[in-house]
Amino acid sequence: MGNRGMEELIPLVNRLQDAFSTIGQSCNLDLPQIAVVGGQSAGKSSVLENFVGRDFLPRGSGIVTRRPLVLQLINSNTEYAEFLHCKGKKFTDFDEVRQEIEAETDRVTGANKGISPVPINLRVYSPNVLNLTLIDLPGITKVPVGDQPPDIEYQIRDMIMQFICRENCLILAVTPANTDLANSDALKLAKDVDPQGLRTIGVITKLDLMDEGTDARDVLENKLLPLRRGYIGVVNRSQKDIEGKKDIKAALAAERKFFLSHPAYRHMADSMGTPYLQKALNQQLTNHIRDTLPAFRSKLQTQLLALDKEAEEYRHFRPDDPSRKTKALLQMVQQFSVDFEKRIEGSGDQVDTVELSGGAKINRIFHERFPFELVKMEFDEKELRREISYAIKNIHGIRTGLFTPDMAFEAIVKKQVVKLKGPCVKCVDMVIQELINTVRQCTAKLGTFPRLREETERIVTTHIRDRESRAKDQVLLLIEVQLAYINTNHEDFIGFANAQQRSNQMSKKSSAGNQVIRKGWLTINNISIMKGGAKEYWFVLTAESLSWFKDDEEKEKKYMLPLDNLKVRDVEKSFMSSKHIFAIFNTEQRNVYKDYRFLELACNTQDEVDSWKASLLRAGVYPEKASVSVLLYMLFLNSYRLFVSCYR
Repeated sequence: MGNRGMEELIPLVNRLQDAFSTIGQSCNLDLPQIAVVGGQSAGKSSVLENFVGRDFLPRGSGIVTRRPLVLQLINSNTEYAEFLHCKGKKFTDFDEVRQEIEAETDRVTGANKGISPVPINLRVYSPNVLNLTLIDLPGITKVPVGDQPPDIEYQIRDMIMQFICRENCLILAVTPANTDLANSDALKLAKDVDPQGLRTIGVITKLDLMDEGTDARDVLENKLLPLRRGYIGVVNRSQKDIEGKKDIKAALAAERKFFLSHPAYRHMADSMGTPYLQKALNQQLTNHIRDTLPAFRSKLQTQLLALDKEAEEYRHFRPDDPSRKTKALLQMVQQFSVDFEKRIEGSGDQVDTVELSGGAKINRIFHERFPFELVKMEFDEKELRREISYAIKNIHGIRTGLFTPDMAFEAIVKKQVVKLKGPCVKCVDMVIQELINTVRQCTAKLGTFPRLREETERIVTTHIRDRESRAKDQVLLLIEVQLAYINTNHEDFIGFANAQQRSNQMSKKSSAGNQVIRKGWLTINNISIMKGGAKEYWFVLTAESLSWFKDDEEKEKKYMLPLDNLKVRDVEKSFMSSKHIFAIFNTEQRNVYKDYRFLELACNTQDEVDSWKASLLRAGVYPEKASVSVLLYMLFLNSYRLFVSCYR
């Protein structure tokens, strides 16, 4: 292939990229491309703007890039920009380009600052650029910023992984020099999918901001954390330069001067800087396309043959053929059935990484939400004492009894067992709602046939509602069975003699051993600003203690709190905070943590709070107002004490 052919490789891939974007799918083809990855404020936008020589990317605080931007740079005698979604319109004012990117982002993601994997395709023609295609991805973030959704970190990482895990994708990992390279978010993600460093190109920004007496020479010489394709250093405009509208040409001249005059970099000045980076990326992408072209062509031909074979079936297609309609209908219904089963059983080719759904959500309802609903039931101890006293006296009538009557005990216990009906019915309601949600998710594939989708949802939902009624009848029947006979001879009935000992054991821990029950991020909310303010930590809950660490690597333990005598209390959500809060306190009025009487822990959603409460319940840490229905052993013990006290 001659030089002319080599020059046409990148434009050829550009045309394929545009074609797939237009039809809204990739045809499962792994296009050779370069994905730009980096943390917030790493300098990605400045690198891309320096390539073009124009300010055209949105800027601001928080997460600004909220959709992938497919940036196609095309060498041309004239300078203008085009968007794939605005075909035929040429943008010569690059401020308008920025405004259009912002408007198109909001059109898909809305005004709630969400993100979307649907790309924006921008083509820039300029005499200042070399043929090059880059995909600018959202900046990696570890915590929500401003009014960003709480799960934004996971959404961004999932989106980035969708691009960089492809074998034909080169990774441009942008890392600022004034941070620890070993902790670079971009390099960490790149290493996850490219452990040998074969597809990763390192870019080191902000070399001019390093502390005096330090440099990144070992990094740029590929001696520290080496990559097959090496590292290239650049010096971007500062925030002050950007706000002052400093000319990019002047900035590139200052960059060149920096490398030529710096004692640590001047020996490698010709292989540093933005112009060299652009040239290197052009060459590497061209070579990469050339190397992957045979396999790419083979896969494309295979898919073309398969599509031709499928199309052949429709060459003599008659729309009014009832057999074809029936076959198509059966295939769609069968696919719906398979999708529904996969979502409930947990298998499938599309795994939700944002939230729990389907079978996982139902599992959580049974194992976390249902126990928590039981715990939320309240009882008044004074009222219980009064009821027991009346029950004993009414059963004895005019006689003065010597022993506690069994009938009084059964009457009180049955009254508490009846309270189980509410949480049980609510559990059924939650499961039914999740099943209906799953049905709606599975019928999304029928969107091109709205009447079929509507009828499928109606039939399946009606069937679920019918089963809901039967399930509730069965649950209530089981409770009635328990009410019909209190079997005090059953081996699970501990009796009054051992009630005290068993209840004490239960209050300490629900199972033997110091097993790990839960791990996750929580914010300690009530630390004063003078002592650092609210801060997020990695918490580990075991059967005996609650510990928290600086991060999820669990190397630096901040504190370990024994669970003895701890309880959970609800805390009202502050109008100044978007987080949901609960508190842990010591029942013996001791400080639970340092000089704090309460340890306030914050989550992003109420569901997370409920889930943590359920996990604490498993560890034996009960809510402040414990449910007598859940703690039947405690009821038996209290009943026994009250029976005895009434005759003292």
